[in-house]
Amino acid sequence: MKIGVIVYLVGKKSLDDTIDFEEAGKRLNIKADRIEVVTDIDENFDVMHAWWLLTVKGMKLIICIFAEVVNCSQLRLTGRELRLCG
Repeated sequence: MKIGVIVYLVGKKSLDDTIDFEEAGKRLNIKADRIEVVTDIDENFDVMHAWWLLTVKGMKLIICIFAEVVNCSQLRLTGRELRLCG
């Protein structure tokens, strides 16, 4: 079964526009076939859009995991997750 994960960034820490969210997401060592990172920087790409994108790419199990920005360039998981599909 293909697994997709949405990493949803929360918290008050300001985000650095130069942060590479794709690379930061990979450093979290999440076991998934595909990872999408959702932030409040891009108002057009939200959790629903990420869920749709993962569904179209064939993911059968989709989980939303919450993370926060630390050191303006790294992500840390908060331990909260929400199963969206599968």
